[in-house]
Amino acid sequence: MNPIRQILQVKGELVWTIAPDQTVFEALRLMADKDIGALVVVQGDKIIGVLSERDYARKVILVGKSSKETLVKEIMTSPVVAIHPDQTVEEAMEMMTHHRVRHLPVVENDRLIGIISIGDVVRNIIYRQRETIKEMSNRIQE
Repeated sequence: MNPIRQILQVKGELVWTIAPDQTVFEALRLMADKDIGALVVVQGDKIIGVLSERDYARKVILVGKSSKETLVKEIMTSPVVAIHPDQTVEEAMEMMTHHRVRHLPVVENDRLIGIISIGDVVRNIIYRQRETIKEMSNRIQE
């Protein structure tokens, strides 16, 4: 079993958030500054959405809106699909595929502890495959 918690240990549990009443421009600036592709939208302690680059491209640029005048709450993806840190990478892949999302907030005891992306999941799978190949090669050589 390969829990999401392992991905968070490698990448860290740092997660960037934004308020729903901030502008999309402010969100984009934060994403660019932190080199990330999505922000968790929170109101108080409650997760109410996720804002991704995809949301911006499809709901602002393509429809001719202004990022400086559009609020995060107008284009965020909601309701949020979240994952527990003890769920597996395979479960994350299924959730991402089924819900057509590329980012999953990680929630434990109703508290946001991280976020994973499809890139994190793919890197984890590649690492596990390499370790399996290495282990099999060692057994063959014995």
